[in-house]
Amino acid sequence: MKLTAQERAMIATTVAALEARTGAQVVAAVVGKADSYPEAPWKAFALGASAAAPALALWQLVGNGWVADSALAAHVLIIPGSGALLALLATLFLPVARLFVDRARREGEVMQFAQALFFRRGLDRTHARVGILLLVSLFERRVVILADEGFDGRIAASDWQALTSRITLLLRHAGTASAVRAGLDAMLALLLERGYRGPGAGNELPDMLELKDAR
Repeated sequence: MKLTAQERAMIATTVAALEARTGAQVVAAVVGKADSYPEAPWKAFALGASAAAPALALWQLVGNGWVADSALAAHVLIIPGSGALLALLATLFLPVARLFVDRARREGEVMQFAQALFFRRGLDRTHARVGILLLVSLFERRVVILADEGFDGRIAASDWQALTSRITLLLRHAGTASAVRAGLDAMLALLLERGYRGPGAGNELPDMLELKDAR
């Protein structure tokens, strides 16, 4: 679901306020999918076709017990047709497609996309090395936070993971914009608690990115 202009402005404003109070450089990014996952419709087709074949055989066995020529012709159409229908559903509806993509693959693709975005957007080249990427990938329902080395020693990996888990939970039960904003508020509290204060070098990077599907 795409963010509205008002939601994008709200997130950008929240990021700007966080940066002004902590000196961190934060980019909040929302992407539809981290990969195209071309295997999803093919897996759906295979399942649909393979499920239709035994179903038709059972129906024939329980029914007349014999197969007329017309029934055979219908079977030839129904089996691939069932596969094609399920493949179409996997193409049109994200919840269906998600069923045919392995969880580990989804997680790996989101992390790879986040790492590439981190470097592509220059989050590793900020003043004082205090860049943070907050990425939400909607198809995978995954949140990734990547922070540069300026936070090492004061904020542990477990702190970032706890924040990631909190945003992920909110993403499941609230809208995308609400989850991102709440996550940014929690990030602000964490940074202030660990002594990150002040305007820093000003706004070096765009505050909000809404990206199309990765591929």
